[in-house]
Amino acid sequence: MNIKDLLKSFPRAGRVVWIGLRPERRGPVAVVEQVLASEEEGLLGDHYAGRRDGPASGKRHVTLIQAEHLPAIGSYLGRDTVDPAELRRNLVVSGLNLLTLKDTRFRIGKAVLEYTGECHPCTKMEATLGPGGYNAVRGHGGITARVVEGGEIRLGDAVEVLVDGAY
Repeated sequence: MNIKDLLKSFPRAGRVVWIGLRPERRGPVAVVEQVLASEEEGLLGDHYAGRRDGPASGKRHVTLIQAEHLPAIGSYLGRDTVDPAELRRNLVVSGLNLLTLKDTRFRIGKAVLEYTGECHPCTKMEATLGPGGYNAVRGHGGITARVVEGGEIRLGDAVEVLVDGAY
């Protein structure tokens, strides 16, 4: 088996375990059970939906973080875990290493997304999480993605990597 084959080998699908929308900039996060993803707008109901300005406008339709990283971030802060709403990501996924999605497309529910980059922490993490919050999230901030096929995403949906057009 070569590296190309290994990069296409995933032990199992992940699962969506939390969904959050940020209806307004710097406003509270709304926790929801489902969301509609649009290839033109991103996640409907999120303040990033439809943004056409800035370098990350289309690349940041959706932000994802691994559930397994929440306790790690918490441990750096002397806590058991952190609330996903504090990190202001859209989707929390369990059971799949999100960094393995680099250079791939993946299906979540009825939507197809494309990896666009890592989601680095912003300076708000220091105010939200307390001293050291920014550094606690570094390397654990998740990824960003673009919606390439719209559709509904629900809690419990599988996150399936599309390899050569099929899972």
